[in-house]
Formats: sequence, C-alpha cells, structure tokens
Amino acid sequence: MILNKDKYRRDSNEESKILEKMKKRKQCDNQNQENYENVGSEDRLSDLPDYVILHILSFLNTKHVVRTCVLSKRWKHLWKRIPTLILHASRFSTVKQFSVYVSKILTLRDSSSSLNVLDLDRHGDIEPLLLKKILNYVCSHSSHLEELGISVNGDSSLIMSCVSSCRALTSLMLSVYPRGGIFGSNYETLFPKSLNLPALTSLDLTNFVFCGDENGCAEPFSAFTKLNSLVLSSCTGRDAQVLNISSETLVNLALHYNSSEFPKIELSAPSLCTFTFTGTPRQKICGSGLSSVKQVNISADIISRCDAAPMILLSWLLDLANVKSLTVTSTALWMLSLVPDLLEVKLPSLCILKSMEIKLEPLCVQGALLYMVKDAMLKKAAANSRKEVARLRREFKAGSQPSSIPDGMVNFLLQNSSSAKVDITTVY
Repeated sequence: MILNKDKYRRDSNEESKILEKMKKRKQCDNQNQENYENVGSEDRLSDLPDYVILHILSFLNTKHVVRTCVLSKRWKHLWKRIPTLILHASRFSTVKQFSVYVSKILTLRDSSSSLNVLDLDRHGDIEPLLLKKILNYVCSHSSHLEELGISVNGDSSLIMSCVSSCRALTSLMLSVYPRGGIFGSNYETLFPKSLNLPALTSLDLTNFVFCGDENGCAEPFSAFTKLNSLVLSSCTGRDAQVLNISSETLVNLALHYNSSEFPKIELSAPSLCTFTFTGTPRQKICGSGLSSVKQVNISADIISRCDAAPMILLSWLLDLANVKSLTVTSTALWMLSLVPDLLEVKLPSLCILKSMEIKLEPLCVQGALLYMVKDAMLKKAAANSRKEVARLRREFKAGSQPSSIPDGMVNFLLQNSSSAKVDITTVY
C-alpha cells in the first residue's frame, strides 16, 4: 500500500512537471503568436499605392486575382480595376463553369477602367454568345488595348472584325479554328489582305491562310511597319506561290509546321537576328533575309516523304553568313546527311560560328525520315558488298537504329569555325 502511494506520489509529481512544462510552452507559443501578429500587422503590401498593386496582380490569372478580394476590405473591389484579363479555360473543371465565370467578370468589372491586356484561351469550341460578349467588351475598351491573345474554335469573321478595331495593339496572338475544327484539319481561317495596326510589334498566327494576288504573291504583313517579332504556325497559302515577308524592323522570325502551299518565301529583313524553324523544310527562302541572322534554331523532321527537304535545309545553311549561335536537332542532321556527297561540299557560310548545340532526339518510328535514312544506308552499303547490305538488314529487323549523330556531320558544319564550342544535350 505504501508502495502504491509512493508510486501515485511519483506519478503525480511527474504529471505536475509535465503540466508545468505544457503551461510554459503554451505561454511561449502565445508570445510567439503575439510577436507574429505584431509583425503581420505591418501589412506592407496593402500600404502600396493601388496602381502598384494592380500592376503586381496583372501577372496573375484573373481567377486568382478575384480571390484576393478576401484579403481585406480594401481589396474587395480592387480586382475590378485590373487592366489585364487572363481568361484560361484550363483553370476550370467544366466549360460551363468557365462560361459563367467569364460572364460575371465582364459584368462586374469596373467599366470605366482601361483594359490593356486580354488573353483568352479556350483551346476548343467556345459558345458563340460568350465569344460575342467577350469581343464586344474588347471593342468597347479597344482604345487602350495593347496586347490581345485569342486561342479558340469560333467565328473567325467576328474575331478579325474585333481585331481591326484595336488600333493601339502592339502584340497580337491568334490561334483560330472554326467550331468543330481541330489541329491538322482542313478548316481554313483567312487572314485579311489589309489589316491596319500601325503600332503592332509582335504577331503570332496559327492556322491562317494567306491569299495571293494576281501574280501569285501573298504580302499579308506589309502594313506592319514596326513589326519586331513574327511567328507563323500551321499556316498555308491560297493561290500563292510566294509568301513575301518584307520588313526593315523585323528581328525575330519563327516558322512552325507550315504548309507547302507556298513553296517559296521571299524574305527581305535586314535587321533579322533570330531564325527559328520547326517541321519539314518545304519552302525555299530567297532574298537576303538570312544573311543578317546571328542565332538559328532548327528542329527538322520528315513525317511524310519529302525528297526536296534535305536540299532545302542545306540551302538555308549556305545563306547563314553571319550566324554565331546554332542550335540543331540530331534529326535535322540526319535529314541533312541525305544530301548526296554532302561531306564533299565546301561551306561558304558558318565562318564566324561561336557555339553549336546539338539536341539528341530519336528518329520518329512512324515518320518518313527513318525509312529514308535506312534506305540511304543500305544504298551506301550496296556499293561495298552484299554482305554489308545483309548485315544491315538483319540489324534493322532486330530493332537496331542509326547512331545519334551521322558520322562526319559535326566536322562538316564546323569546317570554317573549328574553334566553336559544341554542346550535345538530350531532349528525350
């Protein structure tokens, strides 16, 4: 019994010590919380002027901007004055949620506040009434609109009519397909022959058709006298043998997966500094456009057979007289290797090359390039012996693939710039 009392007394003492420790810890936590609250009371962000806060919020998706209204009374209506609207459907679970949300945003926004930027990305069919409401809102605020981005499947005539009213635009990005249209379909979106946007410096177009004149020449960009950057993706021509890109101010040009409907590009851009290409080389580039380029990025492949592609790619390289930085994929090098007797060609270009990056990527199993490369290897082997051909066929049948980089290709490109730095990276 005494033992039990002693045990109880020891347990009681230990419990008291534990309670005392907990009490002290709680006091310490309370003090820390008080200190934290004191520090937190210095709301430096809310002390900033409205225009600074609005500028910070303009970098956020509009859905997140609206959520800031819960931070304080001052922030409750601040979002209504933000000059940037970023409306991306990917932020919503359903199309209906997106439509309802956008409608409310346009209705509740302070109509007296200027709109400088609008970025609409539905990436699919958009309800006609919603698109019309957005475009009407843009038109009513077009006087200060500087940047406009629209990526939807919708009525292109309404969209282009809206764009033409935005005379203050400096940046325009359009990816427009008809409702029900998908990437790679035959649906066409015509680009107007005359679009007067005097302040435009950046233009990014996807899925547009450029119509030629009576001479078969399309000149869709001649009115943009301040154009600095031009990106064309999945574009094609109608009654156009030549696409004319003439600009004294153009610095950056990017071509991605464009059609062969215009087999020639007449390029006159003395200020061009960067040239980027993705897809199958189909267009001969004429004029002096590439002679001023300093940086080149080429990711080339052949999905459907195009025997002219290797020679076209070589013709581009021959015109790169002043390039200092070259980034090229291994598939592009394999394409280039298909040029007959390539390694015997003396390059008049790439003389001041400082760096070259080769991005390794596998030859597409479903593409035409792999078959063209294998055919070329077999023909070369046939010139030596039948045994060599038989050996290659066995290896190919067993799943063997060509090496990452064709033999001799690096030295070929560096024949005039042997001291250039070479980096080989993997992108898969």
